[in-house]
Amino acid sequence: MSGHSKWATIKRKKAKVDAQRGKLFTRLAREIIVAARQGGGDPEGNFRLKTAIQKAKEANIPNENITRAIQRGCGEQGGSSLEEMIYEGYGPGGVAVMLEIMTDNRNRTAGEVRHIFAKNGGNLGETGCVAWMFQETGLIVIDKAENQLDEDDLMLLALECGADDFKVEEESYEIICKPGEIQKVKDSLEKEGVVVALAEVTMIPQSTVSLEGKEAEQMLRLMDALEEHDDVQNAYANFEIEEE
Repeated sequence: MSGHSKWATIKRKKAKVDAQRGKLFTRLAREIIVAARQGGGDPEGNFRLKTAIQKAKEANIPNENITRAIQRGCGEQGGSSLEEMIYEGYGPGGVAVMLEIMTDNRNRTAGEVRHIFAKNGGNLGETGCVAWMFQETGLIVIDKAENQLDEDDLMLLALECGADDFKVEEESYEIICKPGEIQKVKDSLEKEGVVVALAEVTMIPQSTVSLEGKEAEQMLRLMDALEEHDDVQNAYANFEIEEE
């Protein structure tokens, strides 16, 4: 099992925890605002916005909150200006860490994130220090329990729909495609009756670092702390840790 797949599973589980803490509401509202600002307020022509709205609805964010966030992104409502940026650094054992940040105060955020790295055995690096280790990729996840197609048929269908790769995990299938093709591939699969659990543009590491013992514990604490920070939208890392 790849390091990305393991972390993707952890990330999906943590999303539920974040929702319980109330942090997911702010995070998704910010994503909607920026997606609407960059690609317009029509979700049918803006995949990033469509995905953000879907996640917001799954988290039970009220429709009026979603509408206000879209309006704010389109400039119809005021509010503090949000800025998107990428932070890069290293975790225990030389693990590469890349963060997607959304903030209204970059100096405050930089100081807080730097402190989190230092406290958990890592360090915030310079721009470009680890970005080359990650590739922007379209990721579609399909739960085995929710689909009737067998593995071979689903793989052939995914490739016919434009997928570049097909991976089998313990409880799911992962379909890899180009970022710009994700909407087309997802729509094509759903037209054939496939239930899609997750479709998003993500960053997948090109190589991984195996951790165990103290370094593994430190790395998990670092990722927990980073994901709990209000300004961190997404956190990616190239580590592998055994399930236990």
